[in-house]
Amino acid sequence: MSLRLPLLFGLALIGLALDPSLALGQDAPVIDSGATAWMLTSTSLVLLMTPGLAMFYGGLVRTRNVLGTMMHAFAAMAIVGVLWAVCGYAMAFGPNVLGGWFGWDSNLVLLGGLENSVVGSDDSLVPEYVFAMFQGKFAIITPALIAGAFAERVKFLGFCVFVALWSLLVYNPLCHWVWAGDGFFYARGAIDFAGGTVVHISSGISALVAALYLGARKGYPGTAMHPNNLTMTLIGAGLLWVGWFGFNAGSAVSSGESSAHALTVTQIAASAGALSWLILEGIRHGKATSLGLASGIIAGLVVITPAADVVTPGGAIVLGALASLVSYGAIQLKTVFGYDDSLDVFGIHGCAGIFGALALTFFIRESWVTANTGEGWSVMSQFGVQAGAVGATLVYAGLATLVLVVLIEKTIGLRMSEDEQGAGMDHALHREHGYGLLNPN
Repeated sequence: MSLRLPLLFGLALIGLALDPSLALGQDAPVIDSGATAWMLTSTSLVLLMTPGLAMFYGGLVRTRNVLGTMMHAFAAMAIVGVLWAVCGYAMAFGPNVLGGWFGWDSNLVLLGGLENSVVGSDDSLVPEYVFAMFQGKFAIITPALIAGAFAERVKFLGFCVFVALWSLLVYNPLCHWVWAGDGFFYARGAIDFAGGTVVHISSGISALVAALYLGARKGYPGTAMHPNNLTMTLIGAGLLWVGWFGFNAGSAVSSGESSAHALTVTQIAASAGALSWLILEGIRHGKATSLGLASGIIAGLVVITPAADVVTPGGAIVLGALASLVSYGAIQLKTVFGYDDSLDVFGIHGCAGIFGALALTFFIRESWVTANTGEGWSVMSQFGVQAGAVGATLVYAGLATLVLVVLIEKTIGLRMSEDEQGAGMDHALHREHGYGLLNPN
């Protein structure tokens, strides 16, 4: 018995050292294990989307460019994965600096200060490490999307530099504007649940600007440039569809009604987009195609991204169906104007993203309006807020991208030479061959 009190006292001192809040009588935050488990799962699902994108894009290019195209997505995983940990999270979610252009918190550099930190609502707290990694996957896939616009004609080193600079100067500020508590768009009530402006509109307009500046591929449009492996493209589309559940439902940062609603409308919109594209092709061409099916899936997923927590299931059907019409029409205009957006990044991500960010206003569910708006709110006032966010994103991302591609092209080079394009990215840039074929297309 003589050792019992000293032992208990020693254990108490150890406890205070490990958690000083005990000395102040404070309750340590209780992490919601269910929400945390869902966010860990969502983070993995969003990361899966980037290899899915690599397969989607890789199947659409010619055989001699398949590895080089897929490497763009994986290179973004490496480059942005490091930058996000070093300073990206601090720029995106730190307090306003330089008038709110971006955020900054030196404590968040190298993810410092996140240990024992939690985020979320009081009844649904998750470790901030998980939230930081979840957001980091969005930062990875966004510049990877842009690569589809200048596929088959961009140098690997130039692309890597572009990804790094675009991530720092375009993505991180936009992320701060939309999702940080003191961001421009967030403060004005702009609705972008999972990345309509931050991800799809920014990557779409950037893709268009880069494609216009770099010019068309060698031989375009006179030379036929058929996809090398539509089977792989369909698998990539399937992986994107599955991953998108984490993309949208995970953006609730909880495991409850909001995440359930987001998951539901995501499934509905993707299905509606796919069906709409199939019907459109059937009417116009008398047959449906696998590429059309994949395009409709992506259009439906893109359009519901900003709206996933706010629209009704019926609204998701309308948005998904109309997104395919919008994207289909935008792709036809590419032929009219003669520019070479190789894999239709602007036509699908840019145009469906713009349409979704604006059209969601007319399908907001009443329960969301009641819970999240006050006096003076109206559909048209919200539409004006949405239009302002869309317009600002188009202007900022477009101009910043133009500066970056000009700078990189004039210094280290971004566009491949005609001879390099003829040999193909795989051989000319990487000395590899995706399929080991002697005469690739």
